[in-house]
Amino acid sequence: MFETEIKKPKIMLVSVDIGEYDAEQSIAELAELVDTAGGETVIKIIQKRPTYDSASCIGSGMLAEIADKCKELDVDQIIFDSELTATQIRNIEKATDCYTIDRTMLILDIFAQRATTKEGRLQVELAQNKYRLPRLAGMGLKLSRLGGGIGTRGPGETKLETDKRHIRARIQTLSKELKDIEKRRGLARERRKKDNVLVCAIVGYTNVGKSTLINTLTDAGVLAGNKLFATLETTSRAIELPDGRSVMLVDTVGLIRRLPHHLVEAFKSTLEEAANADVILHICDASAEDVKDQAEVTMKLLSELGCEGIPVITVLNKCDLVEGIDNLDTAGIADTVKISAKLGKGIPQLLEAIEKALPETSKRMKICLPFNMAGLLNLIREKGKVYSEEYREDGIYADVLVDIKILPKIKAYQT
Repeated sequence: MFETEIKKPKIMLVSVDIGEYDAEQSIAELAELVDTAGGETVIKIIQKRPTYDSASCIGSGMLAEIADKCKELDVDQIIFDSELTATQIRNIEKATDCYTIDRTMLILDIFAQRATTKEGRLQVELAQNKYRLPRLAGMGLKLSRLGGGIGTRGPGETKLETDKRHIRARIQTLSKELKDIEKRRGLARERRKKDNVLVCAIVGYTNVGKSTLINTLTDAGVLAGNKLFATLETTSRAIELPDGRSVMLVDTVGLIRRLPHHLVEAFKSTLEEAANADVILHICDASAEDVKDQAEVTMKLLSELGCEGIPVITVLNKCDLVEGIDNLDTAGIADTVKISAKLGKGIPQLLEAIEKALPETSKRMKICLPFNMAGLLNLIREKGKVYSEEYREDGIYADVLVDIKILPKIKAYQT
């Protein structure tokens, strides 16, 4: 018996700081993405420039230095923190003799690893093909190297070896299949509205604990891990609130800074669950240093999806990891609820906040019906709930949840 040690590819991270965003923060997040993808970051390089170099993104002098570092550290791959053109990829690989990808290709690779449902795989393949189509000319070195590596796997990998005509045809096929799935999802949303099902969408940055929260509330068994993009698929589970109403919790894909527009477009059908929700749970990682920045990223995307007017509850999760949580500066963040989904702390307060934010569609009350009005109990059951009923001499005493539409018929019998 022999033990085979899986060697992680050695990765060099390169960022060109032209003042568009916080380069230090962004490259740190890129390192987390590399870890999630199964790589090992051995060096980070940040170069300040007024603009990106059209030939190599970083300029010839820095490119020569990077080539030397690649040999010195035995680097397997270079990952840039900005999008690269086909020409830039070709020039960088020619100078360094090192397989090169960019941030978007890395994220696509992680999505390819994580996608498990048919819809998830279709969305990833569509995004991969759309991104790779204009970059085929710069992928000569990668195509000449057989084997694995970050950025080479997933549903779209074999498409690199086909011509653009075939890729365009595949994009059309994938788009059609996804439209069919989106149509079914739309019909399910319409059915929920028709049946007066209340929907609570869970949104937030990647790795803030959305899946852990839905598991805590519903025992859904959703994969939850301390990795970016641990889950991609939409999960829907019903829970009962303390006031007796049922609400459908809908999990959505995690967000990230500078989420490639190809992915926003591909996953729009899942993110649209938020735009059709009655209330949105915006989950934040209270232990993150940049919690406010993460909150801004989420709120900006919600605005782009047309979620204005929908009540938003900001939930500070992982409070068990923060000392002096009550003194946490939450200025600039909407009304917050502090919880620990992992330990189950703060859940009653969260459920109470959901109750208050949801539109009033039903009311729990105690009633006494005359025997000749017993048929009203069946009417209540159709759209609400009867928790208990007791037949006494003077009538039927019941604890009920009454739909707001039939409340006028029932109110006269409230006790």
